[in-house]
This record gives sequence, C-alpha cells and structure tokens, in this order.
Amino acid sequence: MSDFKLVLGSRNYSSWSLRAWLAMRQTGADFDERTIPLNTLADFFAIAQLSPGRTVPVLQHRDLVIWDSLAIIEYLAEQFPKAGLWPAASDARALARAACAAMHAGFLALRAQMPMNVRSSKPGRGRGEGVKSDIERIVALWRELRARFGREGPYLFGVWSAADVYFAPVVSRFRTYDVELDEPCRAYADAVLAWPTVMEWFAAAATEPWTIEKIDKI
Repeated sequence: MSDFKLVLGSRNYSSWSLRAWLAMRQTGADFDERTIPLNTLADFFAIAQLSPGRTVPVLQHRDLVIWDSLAIIEYLAEQFPKAGLWPAASDARALARAACAAMHAGFLALRAQMPMNVRSSKPGRGRGEGVKSDIERIVALWRELRARFGREGPYLFGVWSAADVYFAPVVSRFRTYDVELDEPCRAYADAVLAWPTVMEWFAAAATEPWTIEKIDKI
C-alpha cells in the first residue's frame, strides 16, 4: 500500500480528476487509486466522507487530505521537484501558474456548456452564450505561450508541464465538440492528445460502464 492515495471521479466526465491524475503520474511515484463513478446519490455521500470540499479529486498523503486539483499539483511539485511539473525558468513558471489559475477559476461558459465527455462526439453543440469568447481567449493564450516559450517542444512551455495538465481537459472538449482550431493550436492539441498518460486515461474512459445524464462541471 502506497503512502499516496488519489480519489477520482469518472474518467469519462471528471476533468478535475484528469488533472490530478496526470500530475500524479508525472511524479513517477507509486499511488493507490479509488474511483467513485459520480452517477448515484450514494457516490456523492461517499465523496462527502472523504473530501472537505465534497468534490473530487482528493489526494491523501498519510494523514494529509488535499481536495483541490491546483493545490494537489502544487503539493506534488514540492514533494517531487525533479518531476518538472512547473517550468524551470522563473518567468515561465510564473506564467504557467497564471495560466492554470485562469483555467481553474474562469472560462465558466465553456465549462458549463461543453462538459468533458471523452466517449462522445457532439460536433456543433455547446455553442451557447459566452462560449465563443471563452474559446477565443483560450486559443489566444495558447498562441502567446507557444510563441514565447515553445521552442523546446510542442507544449505550452516547450516541455510538458502542469499548464498542459490543466488544459488537457479543454483539448478533450475541443475534440468532443469539434471546435475549429488554427494550425498552431491544432498542432498543440494533437500533441496533448498524443501524450502517453492522456492516451491511457482516454482508453480507460472508453471502457467505463457508467453514464451520467446531467453533467455540471464535475
């Protein structure tokens, strides 16, 4: 049994769980997993017993419980500094944190109207009020970061980092809802989809038996 335990929601629907899991995998550390499907009332009671915030993901490390995905990433970056969760250069690291914070707290229209659904294909849907503006802001941020920091590789800061972890669920949404991207942003999205642990998560999502009728930013 590992000192680390990660409590996750459905791989098909839970964007926040995906972020914590990708970060945990990047550390290379052993960890135990528990998946709570999120499709029954009993599931939410189970989460309430484990999470002060009554949300997933939850990271348990010995007697410490962390129930927020960004806090989980920060904690893992401190515990495993060689994992490279944040860029090494101070300017890149500051902007990576800013990008993650923007995604963590913002883009509410996109998150509400284009919920993550890895197994589905819904071209043209989810285009309600505010979504177009959110998409434009996201792709502008991608272009800016790639232009400034992307010389060493295909990701936002060249090499894979917490910023890519944070935008991986957005890339998944863009694929599900068939959002048109320009060539630089399409190349970035394709690179995210090809990241090995992203592919692993999506493959597992495809085999999940659970279906959630109403998804609300889980």
